[in-house]
Amino acid sequence: MSRRTSPPRRPSPAGPASRPACPCGTAKPYEECCGRFHRGEAAAPTAEALMRSRYCAFVRLDAPYLLRTWHPRTRPEAVELDPGMRWTGLEILETGGGTGFHATGTVTFRASYRGGSLHERSRFERVDGAWVYVDGDFLD
Repeated sequence: MSRRTSPPRRPSPAGPASRPACPCGTAKPYEECCGRFHRGEAAAPTAEALMRSRYCAFVRLDAPYLLRTWHPRTRPEAVELDPGMRWTGLEILETGGGTGFHATGTVTFRASYRGGSLHERSRFERVDGAWVYVDGDFLD
C-alpha cells in the first residue's frame, strides 16, 4: 500500500502557447491526460488513473464515461449530474493495489467543491482487463 498526497490543483491561466492543466490535478493538459480516456483512445492503466479520470468526468459532466467505467454489478441505470456543481480540486490521499499487477485496488481521496468536500475510499476491479469503479465508503 502506498501513501501519496497531492494538494488540490487549480488550472493555471493559459497563455497563448500553453494549455490548462487537467482538472484531475496532474500537470498534463486535459487532452493528453484524462481526455484520451474519455475519448476511448486508451484505458486507464491503474485504479488511481481511473479515479482521476472519473473525477474529471464529474467536472466535465461526462455521464456516459462514468457509466462506461462503472462495474456492471453495481452500475446504476443513469447518472444525473448537477451542472451547478463546481468541483475545485482532487487530492489523492492513499492507494492500495490497483496497478498492472493487481486485480483489485482502492483509492482514498478528497474531492473539493464550492462549499465543501467529499472524502471517500473507492474500490476498483479489473473487468476484461480494464479498471472499473465498484463502490466506495464515505469517510469523515
